[in-house]
Amino acid sequence: MTGIGSQTGRNASSHKRGAPEPDQEALDLAADWADISQGLRKDLGHQLHSQWIKPIQLGSFCKETGTLDLFLPTEFSANWVHDRFHDRLSLAWKIASGDVKHVRIAVHPGRRKLADLALKQDAPARRPVANDRLNGDSLAMGSIDDHGFTSSVGLDPSLTFAAFVTGTTNVLAFNAAQRMAKEEKPQFSPLYLKAATGQGKTHLLHAIGHSYLQAHPRARIFYCSAERFMVEFVQALRQNEMIEFKARLRGFDLLLVDDIQFIIGKASAQEELLYTIDALLAEGKRLVFAADRAPQALDGVEQRLLSRLSMGLVADIQPADIELRRAILESKMTKFAPLDVPADVIEFLARTINRNVRELVGGLNKLIAYAQLTGQEVSLQLAEEQLTDILSANRKRITIDEIQRTVCQFYRVDRSEMSSKRRARAVVRPRQVAMYLSKVLTPRSYPEIGRKFGGRDHSTVIHAVRLIEDLRQRDSDMDGDVRSLLRQLES
Repeated sequence: MTGIGSQTGRNASSHKRGAPEPDQEALDLAADWADISQGLRKDLGHQLHSQWIKPIQLGSFCKETGTLDLFLPTEFSANWVHDRFHDRLSLAWKIASGDVKHVRIAVHPGRRKLADLALKQDAPARRPVANDRLNGDSLAMGSIDDHGFTSSVGLDPSLTFAAFVTGTTNVLAFNAAQRMAKEEKPQFSPLYLKAATGQGKTHLLHAIGHSYLQAHPRARIFYCSAERFMVEFVQALRQNEMIEFKARLRGFDLLLVDDIQFIIGKASAQEELLYTIDALLAEGKRLVFAADRAPQALDGVEQRLLSRLSMGLVADIQPADIELRRAILESKMTKFAPLDVPADVIEFLARTINRNVRELVGGLNKLIAYAQLTGQEVSLQLAEEQLTDILSANRKRITIDEIQRTVCQFYRVDRSEMSSKRRARAVVRPRQVAMYLSKVLTPRSYPEIGRKFGGRDHSTVIHAVRLIEDLRQRDSDMDGDVRSLLRQLES
């Protein structure tokens, strides 16, 4: 960690000069925190870091006890970070600074309440500040400008439409998201994005926010997860601040709520969200929701709310197929230039990391980072060695029996032909394709595969694999057949 050496130097010089001034001490702590935060971002990934580590503010430091306070905006976030990251944060600070012995995580004592958030047009003017979350309030993701408008700053700058790679599995959702962000009134509202984890629904939410702000610079945007909505709702309820909560929530032009499935079973919050949707729709405003399941599959949600969520357009994002996974990897390679990643490595990653796009990109980043830090060349062997955890989690256990059954159905031949001695072309070619797929999709050796095909010699299997590989290069029909079979077997 870069903070270790720099802190050591500061400690040595401070002993010569005596105790550092308070301002210098604060600067030193801030510098160490910048190093620690950067390291955690690499370890945890952008999403976890942005949601939980980035909002942390440095508090006071007691030199007598060696205790450093770290503040978070809400009790929920403070408890969450303490439970999951306290040990890691404590260790990082002890390494970075010999003076820090204990780390204490708490709610910021001076954070403003909902009623203090300048809801009216005559509120004191304030210039927008990048990444300012209004002193940590997680609901109002913006700042008040000279005209009293709230503009969103809670959006990830990297998650734009330009950075979103499209394919047949996500083009409907992409086009619908673009339409929602255009200047003209959309044909449908709300837009409901349905996708499994890591398939791009959160990316599209952020992209809508960025694009809408470009078309409407004074727009007021509300972006948060349903979980954060729940936390702020309960807090406002307990503090008797529901009037302010409702007024602020309904003052936005664009409502973006992620992971709506987490609002399941919260009757009072569901009712408030229902009334908010009705109020915003009545004023012609835009709403976008995202979840890992369709509205009808949300258990414990009131029927009236289900009807509101599904009354616009439900756009489904299917898992990325291999063509889209290849395109995503190739698009990411531009930022690593001039580093060379062989085509067989790209193909290997695209074929084997198929659960979600987030894992796919994470695997590529991990592989390249390891190669750069160790000075090794990126290779297929390095990928297999360093990505074992990701690969094992993604690898579907496809059997040779399943391959034979699928190939026979595809070519309309009897299953017994996989083991027969017949040499007719209509039988031999499907059998060779099945042998090729058995080698590509299973860990079985050539002799093991041969035994599953009527006790054939391993040299016969090798010949079949090489033949199909060659035919795929020269014959587009054969390549199309194999691709279709791969999609069926990997789905």
